[in-house]
Amino acid sequence: MRYVDIHSISELHEFFHYEKPVHPLISIVDLAKVDRSHRVPGDVYRLNLYGVSCKKIKGQFGYGRTTYDFSEGSLMFTGPYQVLSPDPDIKVIEGWGIYIHPDFLNINIRGRKLSELSFFGYEANEALHISEAEKVILEECIKNIQREIGMNLDKHSSNLILSNLELFFAYCVRFYDRQFLTREKSSNDIVQKFDRLLSDYFNQESLNGTGLPEVKYFASQLNLSTNYLADLLNKYTGKSTQEHIYFKLIDKAKSLLWSTEKAISEIAYDLGFEHPSHFTKLFKKKTGVSPKDFRNQH
Repeated sequence: MRYVDIHSISELHEFFHYEKPVHPLISIVDLAKVDRSHRVPGDVYRLNLYGVSCKKIKGQFGYGRTTYDFSEGSLMFTGPYQVLSPDPDIKVIEGWGIYIHPDFLNINIRGRKLSELSFFGYEANEALHISEAEKVILEECIKNIQREIGMNLDKHSSNLILSNLELFFAYCVRFYDRQFLTREKSSNDIVQKFDRLLSDYFNQESLNGTGLPEVKYFASQLNLSTNYLADLLNKYTGKSTQEHIYFKLIDKAKSLLWSTEKAISEIAYDLGFEHPSHFTKLFKKKTGVSPKDFRNQH
């Protein structure tokens, strides 16, 4: 397997065998016109770019270690250096892609906020599926960005392009919220599975060997990205993944403080803490009292 790194918009256009870019840091590409004849089977690609692509294809698209079928059309978001492995024989029926170099978004705080959007860390199976009406809205935004990119650059260019990008991504956020709601049953199933996983983890007699659970452990068990799991839990419970973990942790800590005579340091080790002082600090932060005072009160 060979990794092919693409660092800039100009390198991307060369790789696509596409016309020269008109802006050095942002480009919109007609994906149906991309030349894929030179691609080598087995090669994987890493783009130092933020990308959003909307396309209908024939073939399979590899993302990380998994392949997906995008024949129905969907919107996929990628962050810098995520691993992509498209089939060399893939045929794009229609579609567009917008690619943004990190330097463009790092210009100011508005751009940096866009780079922090959680869906840039989603997996391909968590793509945004849009209706025809939603597609028309997004393509209007794309046309406005393309129009501004194509003009002679002046002191207003970056601000106007950024403003249109903010509108484009605001719609993406809205449409993802709609997708969470329209998939309510599957989303609720995931929430329930997560809660069972969390309970099972803390039902172990001791976490001394396994340690405190990490967000990525639960995401992996549910076959989700950490970002998607966090967003889904926040939509349905109002709490982040880490907040759920802490809630269950404190709940078990209270039980141990109530029902056992174990020393507080021993309880800390049983809960997976390497240092009892870290447990004391977290417990007091979440409950307002120290573990010792909590035990004495009860």
